[in-house]
Amino acid sequence: MAVDYAVIVVYLAGMLAMGWWGMRRARSKSEFLVAGRRLGPWMYSGTMAAIVLGGASTIGGVGLGYQYGLSGAWMVFTIGLGLLALSVFFSARIARLKVYTVSEMLDLRYGGRAGVISGVVMWAYTLMLAVTSTIAYATIFDVLFDVNRTVAIILGGTIVVAYSTLGGMWSITITDMVQFVVKTIGVLLLLLPIAVVKAGGFSEMKAKLPTEYFDPLGIGGETIFTYVLIYTFGMLIGQDIWQRVFTARSDSTARWGGTVAGTYCLVYALAGAVIGTAAKVMYPTLPSADAAFATIVKDELPVGVRGLVLAAALAAVMSTSSGALIACATVANNDIWSRLRGVVAKEGEGERDEVKGNRAFILLMGVAVIVIAIALNNVVEALTVAYNLLVGGLLVPILGGLLWRRGTAAGALAAVAVGGASVIGLIAGFGILANEPVYYGLLASLAVYVVVSLATKPTDAAVLTAWRERLAGRGTEEPATPDPVTV
Repeated sequence: MAVDYAVIVVYLAGMLAMGWWGMRRARSKSEFLVAGRRLGPWMYSGTMAAIVLGGASTIGGVGLGYQYGLSGAWMVFTIGLGLLALSVFFSARIARLKVYTVSEMLDLRYGGRAGVISGVVMWAYTLMLAVTSTIAYATIFDVLFDVNRTVAIILGGTIVVAYSTLGGMWSITITDMVQFVVKTIGVLLLLLPIAVVKAGGFSEMKAKLPTEYFDPLGIGGETIFTYVLIYTFGMLIGQDIWQRVFTARSDSTARWGGTVAGTYCLVYALAGAVIGTAAKVMYPTLPSADAAFATIVKDELPVGVRGLVLAAALAAVMSTSSGALIACATVANNDIWSRLRGVVAKEGEGERDEVKGNRAFILLMGVAVIVIAIALNNVVEALTVAYNLLVGGLLVPILGGLLWRRGTAAGALAAVAVGGASVIGLIAGFGILANEPVYYGLLASLAVYVVVSLATKPTDAAVLTAWRERLAGRGTEEPATPDPVTV
């Protein structure tokens, strides 16, 4: 394992070096939180693909392939569909707003009264996303170094917190690009063909497995529908995703770069399912489907290649973890803490203090994430609650604000409150992993949004005029001139 260890150590050292490099660039709030809003199409595509394809998409995607066959691709596939929908229909308008958080968008659209409550919901979602990503380090470091769960979480979490705190979005963007390349080589170009060959090829896989393993809908229609509600719609409204959209230097970058990233996700989804199906042929009696990835890597790959593929898994986890962490810290500082203090910083005012403040919040949230990850056992339950709250509470007021002029602040606040409360109450009644909470919570949020909006006074004409100006890209600062690293 010496060669594999060397590959991993070089990779981790490189991540820390990127953090140090990013610290030298992040000298303003805009540079620190959204990379100066000047990423070009190639860097934007890579970092967007990296943020959405994390440990759940890699280790979990292979596990679903092991359990269900090719239809196990649906979870990651719906993530790709959500990213495509965001990029084609909404990303250009979102990028033109020149804000930092989803709650700031809601304030602009509804007149400044939706921020705190939506910020709390978004903060809970991003916190749990960061926690679940951090827990995944335990699986990877256990295979690498045979260390216990707590040490693995602290080791992986500390590295991510370090480079994220140092350079903010610049560090995360550069590390994401490295992680995207490592992930592509490790999973798509190495693990996928090796797994198929080791399993005897597709003909041997079909001969040894039940026919439902090759049924595109074998996982079940209800499960697919739930994935669409949670992941496809979740991609449309998550702070971690929007914060990457804010980094685009132009409308076309956000639209076409995101489309490339979404298409990449579709390919990655199928690759994970095929790898998992191959693992089922080789190891038909694994104790857990999620063990499929680590088992096939540990037992079937040659020295050096094994280290690179494990680095790819580590890259997938780190990219999601760092993206969720900076999103969580941004929401906590800008949408909750600053509002509670009655302080709203403006662009250009106290930029250095803004960087210090956001850096401190990343460090604080990072420590909290590591502590919660150590204490928490059930990852699936935590992530399910987070996504249910996000979709049930925020999907309707966000998309309603973008698509329906008659939506009002009262309707938005009611939708967030009723949708979120319905999800929590239904989880208590049906169970954490039930599908009903997000179904009925979303319907309740939609009904309340429409009824209350129609029953209350329309949004002030001046607010709507300012909103349309921002959507058109007028009345906002122009992004800085791109430099060579943004191509």
